[in-house]
Amino acid sequence: MVPLVTGATVGLMAGGRAGPLAPLSIAVLALFLLRTPVQSWMGTTPVMARTHDEVALVRKVALALAVVSVAALTWLFWGGGNLSLLWIGAAAGAAFIAQTVVKRAGRSARTAAQMVGSAGLTLVSPAAYYVVTGHLNDAAWSLWIANLLFAANQIQFVQLRIRAAHVMKPIEKLSIGRAFLGAQIILVVLLGLTCADHLFGWYAAMAFLPVLFRGFGWFVSESEPLAIHAIGKRELIHAGVFGVLLVLGFQLP
Repeated sequence: MVPLVTGATVGLMAGGRAGPLAPLSIAVLALFLLRTPVQSWMGTTPVMARTHDEVALVRKVALALAVVSVAALTWLFWGGGNLSLLWIGAAAGAAFIAQTVVKRAGRSARTAAQMVGSAGLTLVSPAAYYVVTGHLNDAAWSLWIANLLFAANQIQFVQLRIRAAHVMKPIEKLSIGRAFLGAQIILVVLLGLTCADHLFGWYAAMAFLPVLFRGFGWFVSESEPLAIHAIGKRELIHAGVFGVLLVLGFQLP
């Protein structure tokens, strides 16, 4: 939802039209919901349909969502419009296929698989910008890269918190979290270089400040028990704040 809303909002503020957002939103949500029952049906996830009744239920849900997706996509492409979305859809599909392949490497590849999947999910941002404005320009791809970097940071942080559930001392945090710490530093450097080269706006880059402070702050904060639901809620708040700051950043010179 964050890539969809940020792409659409920036596009609307650039003078775009809201009409095509309806079929795009329906198609995106239906396809997103379709992925889980299809994976369960195929048996590529830990939670899968096993009994005859479960398989029948998953099949009915998948077919219903597929019908909704096809109807929304027909509406979206009616009259030969929005054809550039086909390339974005193909890229997203390739990302999800690659994610399935990476998953087969086992639990050790969980973070990598989530990263690959996020590359496909965040393509919704340039797609939303495109249907609103009719253009796939630098702003559209900047929105994708920003959302992808943010999603990657969240994935890494949550996986770190799970792995470090019983870590108590700062030195232990540094040891187990050195890869994440390196990723945080790389993110700062990338943002600085792209802003200095005018490839990305300084105000838009400030949308990353809350998660950067959260990430660096974890290494010096007091240890606390792992509460996965609380972490999920906090990351949801971070996602909302990021979306608002990113949209505002695109509006400032």
